[in-house]
Amino acid sequence: MLKMIGVETFYGKIKALHGVSLGVEPGQLVCILGANGAGKTTILKTICGITELEYGTIHFNDIQIDRKDPEDIIKMGISLVPENRRIFPELTVYENLMMGGFLIKDKDLFAERIKKVTELFPILSKREKQRAGTLSGGEQQMLAIGRALMLNPKLLLLDEPSLGLSPILVQEIFAIIKDLHQSGVTILLVEQNVNQALKIADYGYVLTSGKIFLSGTYDELYEEEKVREQYLGEGKYTRRAKLWGGG
Repeated sequence: MLKMIGVETFYGKIKALHGVSLGVEPGQLVCILGANGAGKTTILKTICGITELEYGTIHFNDIQIDRKDPEDIIKMGISLVPENRRIFPELTVYENLMMGGFLIKDKDLFAERIKKVTELFPILSKREKQRAGTLSGGEQQMLAIGRALMLNPKLLLLDEPSLGLSPILVQEIFAIIKDLHQSGVTILLVEQNVNQALKIADYGYVLTSGKIFLSGTYDELYEEEKVREQYLGEGKYTRRAKLWGGG
């Protein structure tokens, strides 16, 4: 469905992505993992056409999209849930969902999509007349995801959906993402919460300094010493302590 091959993206003279290649198959949940500044968000922005690539290609359903405008990419079926949610705080919940469905001209289809989103997130139905900026962090994240789902995307891009949420809400958001995946939504997920992301993903890429240096399934990445030490906080000494009954 999605293929990035040798993508290089710059911010001015600074190279943000160094020959990134990755793929997402229909129905998959693929995660991109890495620390702050690794280039994870840049990958999503480059896919959406927000940031232009300098080298490489991006194909979506066998159509090259790397030179297309963001609006055209959205029309092809790619929706982004941006980092920090980026809802419209002064608009109501319902108005935010309207913004998500701005391409829908058919009133019946629009009503159908609203119903589908509010069934997935019942709290949005209860809060539909409330200003979005007064919602809790978890509710705002649900609204951001619901807004992206209004166009019934073929590929959903999620950028750090657990950022700034309490541990309980993190669990709730990941349960929602898992349910979306199991319902057939294809997802490309960017996350710093490596352990949670890998548990629900079909495949993962680990990014560092704009380069992919590891990729694999949960089991494959969990066995990698570098991943365990840098992202799971479990190096060889921690495992040795556990083996011998330590903390």
